[in-house]
Amino acid sequence: MQQWLKIGLIGLSFLLANTVAAHQLSTSYIIAEIDDTGRINGEWQLSLTDLELAVGLDLNANGELTWGEVKSRQAEIASYLAENLLLNRDKLTCNLHFDLVERLQDHANEAFAVTDFSGQCAISGPLNIKYSAIFALDSSHEMVLNIGDGSNMHSFVLDDNTRQIVIDLREGSWQTTFKQFVYQGIIHIWIGIDHILFLLALLLPAVLERKNKQWQAITSVNVILTNTVWIISAFTLAHSLTLTATALGWLNPSSRWVELGIALSVLFAALNNIWPLVLRLAWLTFAFGLLHGMGFAGVLSELGLPADQQLLSILAFNLGVEIGQLAILAILLPVLILLRKSKLYSKGVMPIGSLFIALMAVQWSIERW
Repeated sequence: MQQWLKIGLIGLSFLLANTVAAHQLSTSYIIAEIDDTGRINGEWQLSLTDLELAVGLDLNANGELTWGEVKSRQAEIASYLAENLLLNRDKLTCNLHFDLVERLQDHANEAFAVTDFSGQCAISGPLNIKYSAIFALDSSHEMVLNIGDGSNMHSFVLDDNTRQIVIDLREGSWQTTFKQFVYQGIIHIWIGIDHILFLLALLLPAVLERKNKQWQAITSVNVILTNTVWIISAFTLAHSLTLTATALGWLNPSSRWVELGIALSVLFAALNNIWPLVLRLAWLTFAFGLLHGMGFAGVLSELGLPADQQLLSILAFNLGVEIGQLAILAILLPVLILLRKSKLYSKGVMPIGSLFIALMAVQWSIERW
């Protein structure tokens, strides 16, 4: 036990020195429309945090931004935006003009500067969009683009790996929107470390059973698969319900309490592996899954939903989450099945792995309180 305590303290000191933010992503938003004359009008929303990194807004270096400081850097902001958003159509450059920042927009309790822009593009041809803002400062940055031509609205997400995109505005856009949101669902389950660790905390004991107050390997692989299907199905059903309800506005939970609840769910699942209180996890997983669905909806709200394709976007994002989740399961479960009969697994890997998950969950709980 003393050895476990030493390992835990080392892990805690490491974790406290390396803070992990599960959902705090750098995101900007561009909403634009181009008419049949090639005239484009839109707005670009970029967080003050990102603008501070890019052009330096905190003039007195006191760690607090004021509207006066933002307005004093309007020319620099407009210049930065013009340098990092380039459009051309039919191989002809669109001449864009960026107005001065005149208003702020709130996203998830964070202030975003809103800059209107307009320009003239060629009348026809594919629209080429090249975006390069913030990536040099934060490689996890994403830009959510919603652009329409009066009849169709197209939704895209550009990131450090996809800084340029070509759009044929004459095509229907539901297929593109569907593929984009499936992709984002996959990516966000993979970078949602708290969700991954919750799944891991559930999977670690899935190959074991509790007998005589000891964890022992489950002999039958069919039993393991059946138990896992029940747990994953309960989690999937639960988070699908609340993701949809929250994204559609039927539920409006506090993001702070949702994120805290997710951290506590990870903590409970991990500690339950060390000091088992609940052995039948399906119903408990369903209850915690409701919280995780609200967390996924928070990520989806950051991406923004096309007004005319809300339900399609939600379903596609949810499908992406399931694909990403099944990919994690397909990698982890065979490994755990192979290791389950080793005493090193039941006496070491499972409890120590659960302890490290619990330590991370404690850190998140403190940060989110």
